[in-house]
Amino acid sequence: MGAPESLSLLNPARHAGGVFVNGEWQRPRGGSRVVTEPATGLELAASAVANAEDMREAIAQAHAAQRAWAATNPRERAAVLLRAAEGLQAHFDELALAIARETGGILAKGQHEVREAIVICQIAAGLPLQAQGQVLPATPGRLSIARRVPHGVIGVISPFNFPLILGIRSVAPALALGNAVVLKPDTRTPVTGGAIMAEIFQRAGLPSGLLQMLPGDAEAGEALVTDSRVPMIAFTGSPAVGRRIGELAGRHLKKVSLELGGANNLVILDDADLDAAASAAAFGAWFHQGQICMASNRVLVHEKIADALKARLVAKAGYLPVGDGASGQVALGPMIDNKQLQRFNALVHETVAQGATLEAGGSHTGLCYQPTVLSGVKPGMRSFDDEPFGPLVNLVTFSTDDEAVALANNSQGGLSAAVISHDVGRALALGERLNAGMVHINDQTVNDECTNPFGGPGLGGNGSAVGGPADIDEYTRWQWLTVKAALPAFPF
Repeated sequence: MGAPESLSLLNPARHAGGVFVNGEWQRPRGGSRVVTEPATGLELAASAVANAEDMREAIAQAHAAQRAWAATNPRERAAVLLRAAEGLQAHFDELALAIARETGGILAKGQHEVREAIVICQIAAGLPLQAQGQVLPATPGRLSIARRVPHGVIGVISPFNFPLILGIRSVAPALALGNAVVLKPDTRTPVTGGAIMAEIFQRAGLPSGLLQMLPGDAEAGEALVTDSRVPMIAFTGSPAVGRRIGELAGRHLKKVSLELGGANNLVILDDADLDAAASAAAFGAWFHQGQICMASNRVLVHEKIADALKARLVAKAGYLPVGDGASGQVALGPMIDNKQLQRFNALVHETVAQGATLEAGGSHTGLCYQPTVLSGVKPGMRSFDDEPFGPLVNLVTFSTDDEAVALANNSQGGLSAAVISHDVGRALALGERLNAGMVHINDQTVNDECTNPFGGPGLGGNGSAVGGPADIDEYTRWQWLTVKAALPAFPF
């Protein structure tokens, strides 16, 4: 699936430290910073740090280009998205390795991101060819249409953990539906969250100006959110930043799509297969070092099987290898940076000080944190109340289904929940009571198939969803259009 080295997509001499504005790589006014590989500490690239002036220039270019793109034949827009998918496939191995190295993920995680990005582009290619409205009832002689039209320029602010997926899942459908996009990826992942998309869409024939890509910090983000030429913001990240963006967007009367995090509960009932449940919990909590908005950060287990499940998870924590994810030899890679690691480490040990028991892990070598198990976790403890965003199983026990529901819903909302039981009816009845945007029966919480609406209430986001049937709703707006054959007479 790989591309020959001579046909490499990524060229640091071309894009390192740059912003992609109006189809060209440029030096930003805001400067640049070094990007290091989490696993080795080696310098990988340089990231641009766009400032507000850089952002305003990019927005102007996107605004100028969008109207012609919206008027482009839908088949031509679809063709660009299909060529983008082909480009991702052609460079599969190169891009998967780049993602593993820049994010600290294992190679399989990098491969997953590229596979999903391909499918996202393929799905987006179908959007321009779907019906874009309805003919409404009207008085004789009048044609009345409700149609979907592009917002215009959409600002996309994406995070470090799954940078390609969490950027392209907004970029691709937004472009397909006739919008221009200004993308601001995290400065820790400027290549896999930004440069890949800039290069792929340019090579796919996307006209200049329609995709602007500027890594940056809060200054650039605030400029994007507050600019009157950007009527919609799609943000993926922390609840704290999401609140700030929601506040600014509301003040400027913008549409905003927030995908955040919150509490994700994996409920394991007393009739569950223990080996299978332990495997599910370990994957849901520890995959990509728990740096996933859907991670199973609370494992609610029936008291009858709690000790047996704990023993299995402690054993797994003891033998799962941690190290350089790109090597293909480990199950967990490093955390993204020292700031993230220190926050997580403090959360673990503060929870122990509050009365939880450290059963496994709780230590690290460099940025590589051992898979960690805490038992006796209860409401009021930090790892119960706060999203860990690290490789942590919080074991919380319950005695009845009602108690499990009460514990799971003891939060301000979340993206994902799951219930494991041999009794599907019982699991479904419990799952329907959980306050989550997505609920999975006999699975763990980390699930996304590109064709499903993705979002959640409360700390999960603002109840909005992206993906699948939600994309036309998100990236277009309603417009009412009426037509009469001639102007009627009016009484005034």
